[in-house]
Amino acid sequence: MNGNAAKVLGIAAFVGLVGWLSPLSARAHCDTMDGPVVKAAKLALGKGDVTPVLKWVGEDQEGEIRAAFQKTLAVRSKGTEAKELADQYFFETLVRIHRAGEGAPYTGLKPAGTPIDPSVAAADHALEAGSVDGLVNKVAHEEVADGIRKRFERAMETKKHADESVEAGREFVEAYIEFTHFVEGLHQMMAGGAAHHGDAEAAGAAAHHED
Repeated sequence: MNGNAAKVLGIAAFVGLVGWLSPLSARAHCDTMDGPVVKAAKLALGKGDVTPVLKWVGEDQEGEIRAAFQKTLAVRSKGTEAKELADQYFFETLVRIHRAGEGAPYTGLKPAGTPIDPSVAAADHALEAGSVDGLVNKVAHEEVADGIRKRFERAMETKKHADESVEAGREFVEAYIEFTHFVEGLHQMMAGGAAHHGDAEAAGAAAHHED
């Protein structure tokens, strides 16, 4: 099997197995200072309303976030230095709990400007622009393109209603994570190409076995 064939086989296997992808392998940017989770936290603190961040955690963790938010509000009113420390505490608490909800480790809050996977940046750009065409045009495999469009459309639709309620917000976050992880995992597999010939064959065999 040549490199191109191995790549196509690997992509096809990826589409079939994407539902099993672990967040542990994803290099999403939710743990960076300029990522979407901290942006929501800044908005919440600015408004004095915890609601914008609740979509980033599960219902079981909501109580802990509400308590941390109230502590932060109480401390940040005591001066500039106290405000900075309190805000940082809330950012770290929120990101840690969000990561735990994804089943991913928390390794600290990364500074703004931390490089992220270009595929994740492209996925974010597609959602901001409201069009997935530029992203899909980079993919020749029709089945993969359909997978991207399907996840993009769900993310865009839920994004429209994300601020209507915490439940609607959580539905958007679920769709957002599925979309960005799909694109990121696809990018990693395509980048591997022939270098991961054996991995692609193994993945294809696994997909065939599940069929």
